[in-house]
Amino acid sequence: MAENPSSPDDHRHQNPPQPHQNQQHQHQQQQKRSEIYTYEAPWHIYAMNWSVRRDKRYRLAIASLLEQFPNRVEIVQLDDSTGEIRSDPHLSFDHPYPPTKLMFIPDRDCLRPDLLATSADFLRLWRLPSDHEPTSVELKSVLNGNKNSEYCGPLTSFDWNEAEPRRIGTASIDTTCTIWDIDRESVDTQLIAHDKEVYDIAWGGVGVFASVSADGSVRVFDLRDKEHSTIIYESSDPIDTPLVRLGWNKQDPRYMATIIMDSAKVVVLDIRYPTQPVVELHRHQASVNAIAWAPHSSCHICTAGDDCQALIWDLSSMGGSGMAAGAAADGGLDPILAYTAGAEIEQLQWSASQPDWVAIAFSNKLQILRV
Repeated sequence: MAENPSSPDDHRHQNPPQPHQNQQHQHQQQQKRSEIYTYEAPWHIYAMNWSVRRDKRYRLAIASLLEQFPNRVEIVQLDDSTGEIRSDPHLSFDHPYPPTKLMFIPDRDCLRPDLLATSADFLRLWRLPSDHEPTSVELKSVLNGNKNSEYCGPLTSFDWNEAEPRRIGTASIDTTCTIWDIDRESVDTQLIAHDKEVYDIAWGGVGVFASVSADGSVRVFDLRDKEHSTIIYESSDPIDTPLVRLGWNKQDPRYMATIIMDSAKVVVLDIRYPTQPVVELHRHQASVNAIAWAPHSSCHICTAGDDCQALIWDLSSMGGSGMAAGAAADGGLDPILAYTAGAEIEQLQWSASQPDWVAIAFSNKLQILRV
């Protein structure tokens, strides 16, 4: 696609221009940028993520949440000339169980094969065909972290290492985190990371990752010293309440954010000052389900939850060069932007290649929003 695509019609209004309207009006409509695009899937969407490649702007992967064994993954693309998000039937495929997460390889410059990873019963890697191969998606590898069995504890999440794309870290209900070398299709490291199920994992650099667990702790691991981990935060009221999601700030690795199970607050942490949150964000009216740091700014974060709200926060007021530890954790901050969706928002992703776009998933709808 062109670097600055011409602007599609504005779909915020429910009445798109009719064919009989004059061309001048249509041209004026074309000049406006649409703020919201919507795609309706034939099933409930859970996992969802943006492509990172420069040559695949506005491409996303979405996956079904169905109770039966076969589930579906679709690759969808915004057509910027029509303003429609379309699914490519060649790139849809069956998936065992609902994927808990999807990620495209973090390869902006298109130097590596075009891969999509999914987590469920195993970590799977799927190879997408290039533009001149009109073939289907191919299952490249199925990675099982359990050396003693053909089964492995279900994977709750994973993260792909941007600095070293051969590495993927997975989180499992069996209390382990596994670091994979996907080029060799082998386990690099496997750690018992927590006392209970591990719910999420995030990289903070080449050899550093963090995880959150049903034991209520955020722990940081350094692959150079695998015997030790640092507990950055533990949930307190009530004690050991599970932590379900973790986001590590891409621009300033001192900061991370976590979500407490069934809680409407988001906890922002500074790893230099363990145990005490930098700030708690308190404006959601129901459980928060997802968090995403801005890929291009150290002080912006988006949160979304069961109150149907996606909120964007500017944390620069927390002090000096972004945020300051010890800033008032009284939840006094208000979001700078709020969007209300048509149902509880279960999934949220901020586009790394196009930082003015955020994607959310609720019910059977995928929406991409200009921020």
